[in-house]
Formats: sequence, C-alpha cells, structure tokens
Amino acid sequence: MSLALLSQSQLDDWVAQARSLTSKGHLPDYIPQLAQANPHTLAIQVQTVEGRCFVSGDTAQPLALMSVVKPFLLLFALEQWGAEAVFRHVGMQPSDQPFHSVAQLTLDQGFPRNPMINSGAIALTSFVSGDSGKTRCETFRQWLNTQAQTQLVVNQMMLHSVRSLTNETNRTIARLLQKATHLDQLETAIDTYNHICCLSGTLADLAHLGLLLAHSNAIAAQHQRTVNALMLTCGLYEVSGALAVRIGLPMKSGVSGALLAIVPRQGAIACYSPAIDQTGNSVAGLFLVETLVQALNLSVFS
Repeated sequence: MSLALLSQSQLDDWVAQARSLTSKGHLPDYIPQLAQANPHTLAIQVQTVEGRCFVSGDTAQPLALMSVVKPFLLLFALEQWGAEAVFRHVGMQPSDQPFHSVAQLTLDQGFPRNPMINSGAIALTSFVSGDSGKTRCETFRQWLNTQAQTQLVVNQMMLHSVRSLTNETNRTIARLLQKATHLDQLETAIDTYNHICCLSGTLADLAHLGLLLAHSNAIAAQHQRTVNALMLTCGLYEVSGALAVRIGLPMKSGVSGALLAIVPRQGAIACYSPAIDQTGNSVAGLFLVETLVQALNLSVFS
C-alpha cells in the first residue's frame, strides 16, 4: 500500500489517541534543557516524495535532533569518503547494549559496533573537516541544509546544557576509540559530537531530512540503502530487532523525543514527543509510526 492513501482525518484521530501515551514516558533529566520540555507535546508530519504533506499536533514546537542526526552523519561520511574508508572505522553490527555502552566498546576492542550508537557517531566525527567542533559542525550543517533544503541551526542553549555535563562516559568512549586508532583528535571529536547533536529545527526540517533517505537524486542510491539498512537494524538501539519485526521501517530516535521513519521510495514520517521510554525512544512517536504502518501496510517486508 502507500502513504498516498493517508487522510488528514485519520492522522488527527491517531494523534488524539496517542496523547494519552505521553504520560507513560519520562523526560531525560540528565540533560537539563531537555528536562524542561513539556512532556505532553506531540506532533507528526508525513512528507511524501511527490510533495504531499500531512501534519497534526503541536508542529510549531522546535526540536533538537540529538541522536536522530546520526544517520545523516553516516550519510555525509559515505558521500564524502566512500564506504570502504568509512567502514574501516565503524561496524555494521547491531548491539544488545545501551547506546552509550562502554562495556560493548571494550568487548569489541575499541571498534564501534555501528554508526547509530555513541561510539560509532563519535568515530564518524573524524570524517568532517575542520579544526574545532564548531567548524566541523558548520561544515556538516551547511551540507545538510543544502542537500535537504532545511534550516537547521545549533541550539546554543541546548549546547550549553550538554556542555555543562561532565559526560565521562562519552569521554571514556573517545579514549577507547583513539587507542584503537578510530579517532583523530579526542577533544575535537567530543566537541563536534556535542555540536551536531544540538542541531535543531522544526518538524518540517526533520521530515525533509528524511526525504534524503526515502528518495533523492542528489544522494548515491547505494548510500541511501546502506543508511536505511543500518537504521532498520540498529536505529532504535537494543530494541531495533523487535521493532523491525513489529514495524518494519528504517527508523532513528533521539532522547529529545524526535523520531524519524523512512518509507523507501515513498516518503518520511517525522514525530516529536519528548516523553521517552527506558531505551530512549519516544513512546507516543513509536505508537504513531506503528499505527500508520499497520493501517497503510507500509512495512518494507510487505
């Protein structure tokens, strides 16, 4: 079936159903700025490759991408350097550990399991040119905005909030990566990672980013397939496998409550609901995507 069969009334009904689920999640209180979000905010935008758009909920609310940026960091690295160079420094295997697991990276002798977890994304910052986190982020930001016709900016308040954390876990990850020669400059890598996670925009920006992976003549088809495959198998952390069975779409979540699903060759589904589950995935966002998939038979395995 097709995204084109979606109706606005359906979408509004599903958003109304999903609102009750926002109370079943929690805000990530370890990042002060995210902890101030309204947990009952809920919005969705469905964008088709033909240009049709369906929106519902609190769509004017800006959002920080956080880990939803990771597939696009991978896409940037693939486009700039090619798959052979990229996958010498990051793997393609799912992880059954949390997204910031030091134990997983230690077990893997400093080789990051995949690009959708912290270790993989931190390693990929070395593929962005620049002598500081700010300049590397700016290179990446400009590329994204040009390719996707978005207006992403660095949320300075969010960046200050992230920088206020000691975040010894990411620092330990970076040290292990550097020891295994999968990282160039430790401090620059961490600062780049902090900057790009604080890239922010509207739900429309997130949906248009998704179109880069749904269908774009500006991006190599093989790179689209690679990123989508890794989103499907790794994008929702240790529950990726179960949700690939239940939903069957490439997806990526962020602790901000942002959630992006790709319907290859058809379009993108962007959700924002800050209340997340214990894994770090938006509770209401997952409900909305699963409901759309079941109603419209959108699974890539259908």
